[in-house]
Amino acid sequence: MSVEGRFARRVVRLAVTSVVALGLIFGLWATARPGGPLVGVALGAGWVLMPAVLLLSLRRPAARYALVAPATLVGAGLVAISVASASGPPVPEAGWLLMSAGVLLGGLLGAWFWFRLLPVPRELEDPFAPGRWALIVVHVALIVAGIALVAISAL
Repeated sequence: MSVEGRFARRVVRLAVTSVVALGLIFGLWATARPGGPLVGVALGAGWVLMPAVLLLSLRRPAARYALVAPATLVGAGLVAISVASASGPPVPEAGWLLMSAGVLLGGLLGAWFWFRLLPVPRELEDPFAPGRWALIVVHVALIVAGIALVAISAL
C-alpha cells in the first residue's frame, strides 16, 4: 500500500464505505438475528475493526495485514447466516448468499492485490486499472444486491 495521495484517499473512501455497508449488514442481521448471537458479535466486531484497521494502515502500512481479522469475522458471519437461512424464504436466502459471495470476493481480491499471495497480471498491477475497477464493481454489486433483497424481504 502506498502513501501516495490518490491511494490514501481511496483507503479513506473504503473505510467510510465499510462503516456504511457493514452497518447495514449488521442492521439487517439485527432485525431477525439469523444464525444466533455469535454471528452478531462477529459482524459487529468486523464493522468496528475494518475501518479502524484501514485508517491505521495509512500511518502504519504493515497494519494492512490485520485486515484479515475483520474480513474473516464478517465473511464467517455471513456464511453462518447463509447456512441458517438455507431452509427459509428464498428472497432473503438469496440476499444473504449474494452478500456472502460479495464479501468473500472482496476478501480474495484484497489478499490477491494487497498481500500478493498469487502473481498479479501486469494489466491489474495499477490500483486504478480498469480491470481492477471491474472486479471491484462485481464485488460491490453482489453486496448491494444482497442488501437490497434482504431489506425488501424485511418490509
